[in-house]
Amino acid sequence: MTSKVHAGVSSREVPDVTASSAAITLAPSREGAETVRRTDRFAQRRVLASVLKWSPFAELLCAVMSVPDYMQCAEDHQTVLVVVQPVGIVPEDQFFRIYKRISSVNQVNVRDTQRALFIRYRHHYPPENNDWGDFQTHRKVVGLISVTSCTSAKEWPQTAERFHGQKELFGSTLYDSRLLVFGLQGDIAEQQRTDVAFYPSYDNCPDVEKRVEDFVESIFIVLESKRLDRATDKSGDKIPLLCVPFEKKDFVGLDTDSRHYKKRCQGRMRKHVGDLCLQAGMLQDALVHYHMAVELLRSVNDFLWLGAALEGLCSASVIFHYPGGTAGKSGARKPSISAATDTGKRHRPGAQEVLIDPGALTTSGISADTSSEIGRAKNCLSQEDIIEKYKEAISYYGKYKNAGVIELEACVKAVRVLAIQKRAMEASEFLQNAVYINLGQLSEEEKIQRYSVLSELYELIGFHRKSAFFKRVAAMQCVAPTIPDPGWKACYRLLLETLPGYSLSLDPKDFSKGTHRGWAAVQMRLLHELVYASRRMGNPGLSVRHLSFLLQTMLDFLSDQEKKEVTQSLENYTSKCPGGMNIITLPDGLKLPPVPFTKLPIVKSVSLLNLPASLRPHKVKGLPGQGVTSASPFIYSPITLHSRGDDRTKKIDFQWVQGDVCEVQLMVYNPMPFELRVENMGLLTSGVEFESLPAALSLPAESGLYPVTLVGVPRTAGNITVNGYHTSVFGVSSDCLLDSLVGVKSSGCTVVVVPSLPRLQLSTSLPRSARLCGEDLSSSVCLQLFNGETQQLVITLENIGSETLNTLELSSKTLTTKEKLFGDFLSWDLQDALSRLPLKPGQAVTVPVDIHAKLDFSGQENLLQDLNDDGISVTGLPISSPLRQVLKPRPENKQVNADSNKSEYNHVKTLEAVLSFRYSGGLGQVEGYYREISLGVKVDVEPSVFFTRVSTLPASRYPLRNQYP
Repeated sequence: MTSKVHAGVSSREVPDVTASSAAITLAPSREGAETVRRTDRFAQRRVLASVLKWSPFAELLCAVMSVPDYMQCAEDHQTVLVVVQPVGIVPEDQFFRIYKRISSVNQVNVRDTQRALFIRYRHHYPPENNDWGDFQTHRKVVGLISVTSCTSAKEWPQTAERFHGQKELFGSTLYDSRLLVFGLQGDIAEQQRTDVAFYPSYDNCPDVEKRVEDFVESIFIVLESKRLDRATDKSGDKIPLLCVPFEKKDFVGLDTDSRHYKKRCQGRMRKHVGDLCLQAGMLQDALVHYHMAVELLRSVNDFLWLGAALEGLCSASVIFHYPGGTAGKSGARKPSISAATDTGKRHRPGAQEVLIDPGALTTSGISADTSSEIGRAKNCLSQEDIIEKYKEAISYYGKYKNAGVIELEACVKAVRVLAIQKRAMEASEFLQNAVYINLGQLSEEEKIQRYSVLSELYELIGFHRKSAFFKRVAAMQCVAPTIPDPGWKACYRLLLETLPGYSLSLDPKDFSKGTHRGWAAVQMRLLHELVYASRRMGNPGLSVRHLSFLLQTMLDFLSDQEKKEVTQSLENYTSKCPGGMNIITLPDGLKLPPVPFTKLPIVKSVSLLNLPASLRPHKVKGLPGQGVTSASPFIYSPITLHSRGDDRTKKIDFQWVQGDVCEVQLMVYNPMPFELRVENMGLLTSGVEFESLPAALSLPAESGLYPVTLVGVPRTAGNITVNGYHTSVFGVSSDCLLDSLVGVKSSGCTVVVVPSLPRLQLSTSLPRSARLCGEDLSSSVCLQLFNGETQQLVITLENIGSETLNTLELSSKTLTTKEKLFGDFLSWDLQDALSRLPLKPGQAVTVPVDIHAKLDFSGQENLLQDLNDDGISVTGLPISSPLRQVLKPRPENKQVNADSNKSEYNHVKTLEAVLSFRYSGGLGQVEGYYREISLGVKVDVEPSVFFTRVSTLPASRYPLRNQYP
């Protein structure tokens, strides 16, 4: 390899192509039955690339010699070149139908031989390229097939003249030609001609392939005759000197009788005969001629032709080792009969090139019998030697600036061989050398083609990121400033093809699987270029989708300023084309999945909330069949429990009610450095019909965890699953599923919705108060009573639901108390209320409740503590109770005010109770469900009588006489 081979490439070493470049349009040709004219070559190439579904750059493969044929491979050296072109005006669709049928005949087994002839078809080939046909015979056009439409005999003379004009373009190299005429009938069409075939229509031409096979066999006859003519010993005749176009002026005035000159002629002719043998299917003969040419040309330092001989030797060896071809699946070929025969003769690895016996050469240097050389040759090169010879050949090509195309194509061929051998690093050296080969001033089309093929070759050897780099350069070249009509569609299409190389996918699900892959900075740059190309294409929907993807997947890598700029751009785009959850299908069939904003805001937890206590449904106990499992006759089955383990982790242990507002709480976080406005935020559910009630919220910058409650109303009964939520942020509507949220804590997402039930609203004649401790009540009242006093509480129950109330029950529960209670604390009469049932929506009933407080205030030490000034014991005083109380002396240092307040506080006793109304109706009653609404009652009871002072009188002076005997 020459000094041009480098280990790697950086962006500095490749021509600088910026995103602002403007480019050529490589879109397929316009639809419809357009015509193909010979004078419009570029239109022809666009038509062919479209119909044959080739790469957009395949149309440039054989334009001029300054443009390499990047699709060439080593086995192309054994093919003969046939050009297929239209004559006059031919419908493009019909022409390509015939072209496909013709090109399907790419290998013909020659009759009466064991050899096969391989054909390479081209629809456009510059005649000036034939000047290189002696250097490498596979570049020479040896066959011409013309296709024309001729509907009348009057047009036939002009058509025939045009056909002859086409033949003159390649007249110096053509072996044979054919003209296929469609549409002409009559006397002319009935003439039997070998070079012209007449068909009534494009649909009625069954033997096209057979005629092409006959045509190929005629080419083989001419090829074989030329091979024998060049290889035959002609004593006394001088061997002509074969030249490449740029050499002719260099050999003017040379001594043609010198030994050096004769060896040069002999070596070049040997190499030329080797090419002909390879094309004629004589692989072993070609190997011998190439070996002999190498020795002769090396002795005279004819480096250009020495490189060609070495390349021919490599090509023949590649054909021998890889009969299936090196062009990949698209270029795979059947092994020829001779190649299959040679397979058993392969030598061991490490074989060297043939040893040439000078005695085997005639005076002219060309031996008619090569059997002795074949016997003494060690067959072809080994697989390792093939690459070494390719390196040597390329180094010789590199000495000539006019051989840049040959050098570049040799690099491409070597890369394809190395790709099969799985030697990626060596292949990359050849490609690196190809990058620096100077081909002069290339057009924009040629630059695009060059970078694209380099990308494909890097992909072939597994260098995916390097492949993506060159494909991106090609994309930017499509919009170069020097192009008057930039090809933004081609640029966009090529940018899409670079995504896998940068570990980038347009599916946001691939970014929620764990660690980020690839270089985020490069990925963001590429996404920005996709956004810009989409806008220049006039497709704002694509711009919104790519910009949304950038914001969603690269949020963690954006700076605060970049976040502001991206969101501003997104809002500008969505003002014209709002973003949604629809799948965007591109013209080539690629589908862009939707991008939900699961990070705007970030959701940390999701919790389904139970209904308020007064609205929770309860199941009636003891219903027939309740608690009985029909799936198993056993009371307990561990298998059943195990099989339902997943459901238990998902389901909630409470129920929602049809028609009632249900709530789901989300803990969200705003990661943006500015206030985030979220609109139309609601729930996504499945299972039952659900009406989501959207909400709007505004989250401060980097808010931390912030609770958000989303509500909705289930309209039918059954199992409902909360799948996620929907939002509208920056003009982009998103459906965010819980399964796609990373690190979200959820207590469950499935809940049972029971059939609809009535809904009561409770109001009282007394003002509401704080709720009782430890009780979940819908309402509470508080009042003060003296001991023994009774007060009536009027409770109003209004049906504010949509179902009729059919049943109503009332019960009470006195909360735990240490006080001794005499009589009923709460009493009521429910008959009047029940008589008004069923209670329709909007109607109300009243229930009077009597509150009677009767407690025992006796036995309280502090009751009489302040009544004794002298510390005298008072006995027999009926103070609220017949029990006796011993009064203790009051300490002298006791504070009167503090003790009086304490005494007053301790005089009050508290009673607490709960009134529970159980009611049901509607479809919920049929299913055995009811509701409870509870009212807390708190009563502060004070003594009815207080002793403010007790005075004692002295006893009588005279003792009482004993009145009893």
